[in-house]
Amino acid sequence: MKKNMNNIDKTIRILIAVAVALLYYFNVIEGTLAYVLMGVAIVFLITSLISFCPLYKILGISTCKLKAK
Repeated sequence: MKKNMNNIDKTIRILIAVAVALLYYFNVIEGTLAYVLMGVAIVFLITSLISFCPLYKILGISTCKLKAK
């Protein structure tokens, strides 16, 4: 897997995941919405840790800087 996420993208995803976890912890979100958002948060964390987003690959997007050859 070729990395397709830069540090800013990873940081934003981690912050969103933490925000969703806190909203769930403090019972701001509950029920089906909470489960859906927690699923998205888990995906955000996993993709942040491996620096690869499959959706970016499908859409041909990369937030990494291109290296000059």
